Amino acid sequence: MEYKESGESEVLHVQMLGGFSMSWKGTQLAGASRTRESQFVYLMQLLLHYLKKGVSRELLEEVLFGEREIDNIHNAMRSVIYNAKKKLQKAGLPDVPYIIQEKGVFYWTDQIAVSEDSARFEELFRRAEQTADSGRRLRDLLEACYLYRGEFLPQQAAVLWAAQEARRFQEMFFLAVEESAELLRKHRDWPGLKKLGLHAATVNPFADWEILTMEALTAMGHYEEARKLYNDTVELYIREQGVSPDGRLRELLERLGKRMNHQYAVLDAIQADLTEGTAVHNGGYLCAYPEFRGIYQMVKRMMERGGQSVYLMLCTIMDSRGRPMKEGILLEELAERLEQAICHSVRRGDTICRYGRGQYLALLVNTTRENCRVVQKRINEKFVIGRQRIGVQYHVNSVLCPIEE
Repeated sequence: MEYKESGESEVLHVQMLGGFSMSWKGTQLAGASRTRESQFVYLMQLLLHYLKKGVSRELLEEVLFGEREIDNIHNAMRSVIYNAKKKLQKAGLPDVPYIIQEKGVFYWTDQIAVSEDSARFEELFRRAEQTADSGRRLRDLLEACYLYRGEFLPQQAAVLWAAQEARRFQEMFFLAVEESAELLRKHRDWPGLKKLGLHAATVNPFADWEILTMEALTAMGHYEEARKLYNDTVELYIREQGVSPDGRLRELLERLGKRMNHQYAVLDAIQADLTEGTAVHNGGYLCAYPEFRGIYQMVKRMMERGGQSVYLMLCTIMDSRGRPMKEGILLEELAERLEQAICHSVRRGDTICRYGRGQYLALLVNTTRENCRVVQKRINEKFVIGRQRIGVQYHVNSVLCPIEE
């Protein structure tokens, strides 16, 4: 089937990347906002995706009926196809044979043009592969990248054919982003690289695409914006995945620190900018993990000279059976409560950060093991409400001698 431009009116428009929808002359025939998943949807997804090669009877029957025991499965499929034809006719499509069968293979009619986003995506990607001109190659790759709005048929992730296609398209997207980024670097198109990084991170979260945006911001001299993006990214990874991003982002942050330049200023103005605002609570200093890491390393160096006693405390929310809580809406509510309990149970000179789902770190400066127990008791008093069986587990290490005590 020849691809038709999306502006043509007599075209069946189909989206499969990031979700499924199907529309004709501005009227939606299927999609999340109109219909639930149904045999009609499954039938159309297969026929419209495999326009040229068609769909075998075996695959159609497997997708439409699964493991259900049906007396006459051929009659059942004929019924699904008949109902689909009625639905399409009612939606205003031309009265033509929509579904054609040839030697056990089913095809969508060539009398109605189809514009499918995943087919266009692959067409652009393959064309870029065969193009020697770097400018045209970049244009095709970028168009393909922005056409990719998410995983192929995400609602069908458990269905084999869709899952295989999803992996194939995701691999092409990764390659397209990486090659586009390389070409943008060669052209020194930093705004374009920033836009690409933002798009890639949105449609494919937790793949470290934020590094492209940070690289572009750094190249443009927007160091503070890059630093903020880094902190926000680390917080997102910790909150949603319970892990930190890989070492590439940390390496980029270190390069940021070396390249940051500010306008000339007197010491009083610099100090005023460094000082916390007036709306600061009396508890500990709450910060993002990257800041916490830097503070920890600095405090450890200071201890080597001054001999202060500093402890690192890990607070983990435990369920009623004594197991760490790792997911759920309730966990987010409990984590916020634990954060407030810790902040108001430690001193102003102590530092706190969120480390994972339901986990917080506290750096307790110039204290003792006994005072750590006092802090834990204060946290429990603020966190545990009534007969609540969910509690907090504490692990405490000395910073100078990191062996759990």
